[in-house]
Amino acid sequence: MPYVTVAGERTFYALYQGDLRGKRHLVLVHGAGGSHLDWPAPLRRLGGANVYALDLPGHGCSEGAGRSSIAAYRDFLLAFLDALGLEKAIVVGHSMGGAVALDFALHYMDRLAGLILVGTGARLRVLPAILTGLLTDFEATVDLIVSYAFGPSASEQLKRLGHQRLLQTPPQVLHGDYAACDTFDVMERLGEIRCPTLVIGGTADMLTPPKYSAYLRDHIPGAELVLVDGAGHMAMLEKPEVVAKAVSEFIASVI
Repeated sequence: MPYVTVAGERTFYALYQGDLRGKRHLVLVHGAGGSHLDWPAPLRRLGGANVYALDLPGHGCSEGAGRSSIAAYRDFLLAFLDALGLEKAIVVGHSMGGAVALDFALHYMDRLAGLILVGTGARLRVLPAILTGLLTDFEATVDLIVSYAFGPSASEQLKRLGHQRLLQTPPQVLHGDYAACDTFDVMERLGEIRCPTLVIGGTADMLTPPKYSAYLRDHIPGAELVLVDGAGHMAMLEKPEVVAKAVSEFIASVI
């Protein structure tokens, strides 16, 4: 598992080299309080692509400090691509990572071969109880987040694992992530995006409901939408094969 220094910070990423020709690069950007482990094996080891699943600063195995704005994470993503010498990549973002991917598309379109948005939206307002609670009652607030994060078919084991991973995130990092989401809003700019785009949403997502995904589909020119039946906000963990199939078919169509 390699590390790379990005903006002076030691950054971890999992790498799967599935395209030795070096034509297809897939960069996976996790959501608030997450890590590369939010992407299950069928996505981290997707055939036909070189897959980079990074840990954002202050998350997972990466050093450095978490950010408190989507713009700051966006510029970190650019520095990550530069550090690895990736001129173009398909960026896959989940939740907060989807916001980062959208903002990246609006500022660095020439670096994108495609865009995949999972469980996210053009605006990501956060419940005040979550923003306050992360600083005043961290464990109870993590309980609240997890209660919203998974669909009805998710196993108890998967929920427990998600709960455990969130608790391992420093409270100030998780609060910064949610504060970044709360101020994010590109609803009026989606029409500026000019790259192949796939939107993936769960029909049982309570944090970014299907109407969020439909809005992205309807306002990003040429965007496609895949709704994963019964999946919640963590669709890629709940239905990994379905999500991996949609991603695989999309990248085959654009490169």
